Amino acid sequence: MPVVHLVRHGQASFGTDNYDLLSPLGGVQASAAGRELARRGVSAPMRTPVMVSGSLQRQRRTAEIIAGELGVDGARLLTDERWNEFDAHALVDSRLGGAGASGGLTSQEFQVELDAEMRAWIDGASTSWVEFSGGALEALRDIAARTPKGSDAIVATSAGVTAAVVGELLGLDAHGVIALNRVSVNASITTVISGSRGLSLLTFNDHAHFIGEGDLLTNR
Repeated sequence: MPVVHLVRHGQASFGTDNYDLLSPLGGVQASAAGRELARRGVSAPMRTPVMVSGSLQRQRRTAEIIAGELGVDGARLLTDERWNEFDAHALVDSRLGGAGASGGLTSQEFQVELDAEMRAWIDGASTSWVEFSGGALEALRDIAARTPKGSDAIVATSAGVTAAVVGELLGLDAHGVIALNRVSVNASITTVISGSRGLSLLTFNDHAHFIGEGDLLTNR
């Protein structure tokens, strides 16, 4: 059956003028994830994985690094904006009163405000949340459908997208989705299988490839 690996992007550049850039550490994390996928045999001879990412810089660069570790031609990378992350900074700015209001927050302070705003967003069942989570789930169905039986797909995406998808698969409420988003590790791997009964979650937030490498373990 097709197997889809959702890889969270490596660490971005929180607190800088361009958060969307992959940090140097983020590049190292992405390489580690690529080597882990290679160890699992997703790029074995005659078994080239389907590879896709969102259009955000941090997602695209993560996919490129993973492709390099797997020996996959970068020209084969697909782009699907349904894998793009929601604008967390815009959500928190809105909560705090306007553009740039989140600029002085530490990562921990930012997370507290983000959790609260996500809860309001999801519990309010706003059209934008339904479109975001539903679009991500549909993107997952599409990539599973185009992946040959016995092959793998690799998707470079983000924590919020992965949390939304897993939340849909498990029927979680806002509290559950937020909890998943909060603990997501950069360059972790979430695996979904596609079988006769549809999509099933196999693993969430797997980051065993960082065991013994504590300096590689980050959440933003």
